[in-house]
Parts: sequence; C-alpha cells; structure tokens
Amino acid sequence: MANPVAEENANLPRQYVNFAFFQVRLEWLQQSDEVRSAGAAELAEVISSFHEKFLFYTYTSFGTRAETDFLIWRISYDLDDFEKMTAAIRRTVMGKYLETRYSFLAMTKTSIYVDDHFHEDQESTRNKIVVGGRKYLFVYPFLKTREWFVLSKEERQRIMKQHIKFGHEFPSVKLNTTYSFGLDDQDFVVAFETDHPADFLDLVQGLRETESSLFTVRDTPIITCTTQDIKTILAHTSGV
Repeated sequence: MANPVAEENANLPRQYVNFAFFQVRLEWLQQSDEVRSAGAAELAEVISSFHEKFLFYTYTSFGTRAETDFLIWRISYDLDDFEKMTAAIRRTVMGKYLETRYSFLAMTKTSIYVDDHFHEDQESTRNKIVVGGRKYLFVYPFLKTREWFVLSKEERQRIMKQHIKFGHEFPSVKLNTTYSFGLDDQDFVVAFETDHPADFLDLVQGLRETESSLFTVRDTPIITCTTQDIKTILAHTSGV
C-alpha cells in the first residue's frame, strides 16, 4: 500500500542541516578583559546577523561537556550558507580562537517508516525541521549495521514499529531525525528536544531493550545542550 505521507512529500524541497560544535581555546582567556569583552560582543553581533539569511539556534554545552562549549544548529535550503557563516566567524577577533570540535552534516528526508497516522511534532518527516522550543537538546550521530539495510522493507518496518511505539510513551521528548548518507560519516543525526532530561534518559535506556538496538554500530558522542542566546554563551565562555 502506498504511503500517503511519502507521496505528499516526495517533491517538497529538503533542508540542509548542520550541527556545529565549537570550543573556545584557552589562549582566548589569557587576553585582557577589554579584548575578551569586545571580542565576544563582536562575534555575537556577526552570528546574529545571519538570522536574516537562514534558520539557526544556539545552545550551550559549557560546563557539561569537556571538548565543546556551544552549538550552532543551522538549517538552510542553501548549503553555501554554512560556509558563509563560518567564514564570517573566522574573520572576527574571537573567532580566531575557536576550534570546531564536531560538525555533523545532514538533510531532511521523508521517513519510510511513518504510517498514515502523522503526529504534529514529527514535522521533520515533511522534509522540514520545526524546532520545538524546549530547553534541552541532545544530539548524536547514528550509524547502523549494513545487515540492517539488507533486511526486507517489511522486516525493518516491523522492527521500527516497536521502536516507534516505545518512543510514543515519552510525549515530552521531540525527535528530529536528519539523514547523512553520502554527506558525512554517519547515517543519521538525531536531535531530541525536551524540558525534562530524565524523560530522555528513560527513553534511551528503554530503547536499548528494543530489537532495533541490535543493528546499532555507533551512537556517540551524545552531547547534552541547553538553549541559550549567543550573547550570553560567548560572555560565559569568555569569562566576562
């Protein structure tokens, strides 16, 4: 039977999605208070100027993850936008003291596992990311075994129904799935939004007990982030 969701979305444009994680080099903290304060303000203004060009959201991982300080989650219909923003960041004073620790690239795509019942919070299956505005975000790359992809469509659907059914037991957790096949090292990048981290912990623990977990190669690093405006992020990471 044809999937009406897939048919509806077959010709919709897809979005490029990038999760860029940055760390501030320790050399930046050795600069004077005046340089750090001005540099943080300059970089915040440059980053904020791109709101007129494409969608992006900022999160802090400062204090919760050793190798990253903040995330810029970027969403655009033009892949060149990510290069332009990164180049603008590098031209700033503070930008020269940033290291890109992770940069996961993906695209939106209609899920083949979504049935006729479509949930409002599954907008990413319509080739479009709609960020839900929750306080916390959990991001990780996801790689499945090759054995998974040679299973029949019917068998994968059966296994994923169990996976999806369990996920529905946690309505406070919103899933955004993006696809990286041929674009990056992983198969997918997943981003879970919630106001309740304990619900996400219980969800992930429970998913370990589903059949689909047998086909996981890698689902790390898992990075915990908190929504925060870029001005505050850069001030905190600069010690000003």
